[in-house]
Amino acid sequence: MNFIVAVDGSEPSERALDHALTIAEPLGARVTVVHSVEPHVLVEGGEEPVSGAPGAGDRIFAESLEDAEIRAEEVLEAAAERARDAGVEATTELLYGDPVESIPEYAKDATADGIFVGHRGLDERYEGLVGSVAKELVERATCPVTVVR
Repeated sequence: MNFIVAVDGSEPSERALDHALTIAEPLGARVTVVHSVEPHVLVEGGEEPVSGAPGAGDRIFAESLEDAEIRAEEVLEAAAERARDAGVEATTELLYGDPVESIPEYAKDATADGIFVGHRGLDERYEGLVGSVAKELVERATCPVTVVR
């Protein structure tokens, strides 16, 4: 058996990894830990939305692809070490693009037996506007998805 665990370094994704490991270990299953690199655009300095170019340059910062890859590799290595400590065979895979697209595609290509993902504690209004990775994985994946709180 091969389980995919999506991690992003957050506490919910660590709980998803721990849950996957407790299931994988007695089954002798392998775990592939994945992280999808999608550089972030950050808005800092105030709660008002950016309205036009004049003030945007002072408040909008884009993470470089290199920085996103470095951050992702650190997250993946920490997760792989955690799996090894639990006695579970684990590999890592750095994916690129929107995680709601790249993770289900990878899981399908890898013929995964299941995906584990952490639940994000977004408020209902925000989640209703943009959705959540966990919700989208459930919708798009061709294998079972376990969402861990």
